[in-house]
Amino acid sequence: MPGNAQRRQAAGRGAAWLLFALVLMFCAGSGYALGPDDLTLIVPAAERGGAASQVLLAVAYLNGDGGLERNPAKAAYWFEQAAIQGNAYAEERLGDLYEQGLGVRANPKLAFDWRLKAANRGSVGAQLKVGKMYQDGFGVGKDIEQARHWFHRAATEGNAEAQYRLGRLYHYGSDAEVDRAVARSWFEKAAQQGYEAAIEILNLIESIGYQLDEGWHHRLPGLKKLANDGDLEAEYQLAQRYEHGIGGVRKDPATAVDWYRRAAQGGHLMAMRALAQIYATGRDGVERDPAAATAWAARAGGAAH
Repeated sequence: MPGNAQRRQAAGRGAAWLLFALVLMFCAGSGYALGPDDLTLIVPAAERGGAASQVLLAVAYLNGDGGLERNPAKAAYWFEQAAIQGNAYAEERLGDLYEQGLGVRANPKLAFDWRLKAANRGSVGAQLKVGKMYQDGFGVGKDIEQARHWFHRAATEGNAEAQYRLGRLYHYGSDAEVDRAVARSWFEKAAQQGYEAAIEILNLIESIGYQLDEGWHHRLPGLKKLANDGDLEAEYQLAQRYEHGIGGVRKDPATAVDWYRRAAQGGHLMAMRALAQIYATGRDGVERDPAAATAWAARAGGAAH
C-alpha cells in the first residue's frame, strides 16, 4: 500500500498534468471555459508565480469564468504578473487593455510598449498590432517603414490581415516604394485565406486589369464601395471622376476635393499632388488657397523622397 507521501506525490503529478492540459487547450483556442474545479488548480499555481497559470487566471477574471465575477482590473494585474516574466501572450493582452482602458487607465504608449515586447518574442498578433500603431502614429511616432517591417513579419507567418495591409503599402507607397507585382502577391495570399477586403480588390483587379493608376473604369458601384471602405486608390480614382465628370458621375469639383483629401490624408501621393494643383488654380466651387496648395505640395514632396 502506498504511503501518504507517495499519494501526495501522485496527486501532485496528476494536478500538474491537468493544469498542463488546461494550458494546452487554451493555447489551441479550443474555446473551453474554465470551471470552478479548474480554478482550484490555477489559483495556487498563479500565486506561486506560474506564468501560464497567471494568464489563465487573468482570462478567467476578464471573462467571468469559473464562477468569478468579471473584474478587468484583476485581469490586468494577473496579465502583468505573467508579462513581467516574459509571457508573450500576456504582454500582448496587457497592451490591448492599455489601449482600451479596460481595467487600467488608457495609455497608448504603454499599449505600444507591451505589444512591442510581445512582437519581439514572436507573437504574430502583436506584430500586426505594432505595425498598425506605426502606420497610424498611435502610441508611437508614425513610421511607415517600421509598419512595413512588422506587417512583413506577421505576413510571412501567415496572418491574412498583415498580408493585406502589406499589399496596400506596396501598392500605395511613394514612387520608389511602389511594387504592384509584390502588392498583388500579398493580396492573393490574404485572399486565399478568405480575407474579404483582399478578395474584393482582386476581383476588381481581374475585371479591369492591373493598371490601377489608369484603370478602375466601368465599375462605379464597386469603386464607391471600396472608397467608402477606405481604399486609397479607389478614393483617388473616384475623385478623378468627380473632378472631370467622367465614368458615370456628374462633374463636381468640391466632391472631388473631398475624395482627394481622404486619399491624400491616407498617404496617396497623386492625391496630394492633385490637391496642390487644385488649390493653386481654383476650380468651380473650390476657391484658390495658396497656403493649402503650398502645404500639399510640400507634403507630396516629402512623400516622394
